Amino acid sequence: MISLIAYCKEQTLMPAVTVRNLPAEVHRALKLRAAHNSRSTEAEIRVILEEAVSPKARIRVGSELAAFGRRFGGIDLDINRDQTPTKPAVFE
Repeated sequence: MISLIAYCKEQTLMPAVTVRNLPAEVHRALKLRAAHNSRSTEAEIRVILEEAVSPKARIRVGSELAAFGRRFGGIDLDINRDQTPTKPAVFE
């Protein structure tokens, strides 16, 4: 049981980052922003970092290709999918 608890604790450890030489005015602005959002300064910094590295809207390849086609007047494709069932693979 003790090894299971230790294993679980290892899985929940989060990396830590230390920011050195943070200007006082930046620290004050972070504290103000955190208070405005009803969060701790540390939680506010986490939100800022998460937003900075995560795109707001993920670019989807299919949507981008469709938009590309529309910009050039569209593309008409006559695609008829083969409806015959596939044969099972034979490994001999």
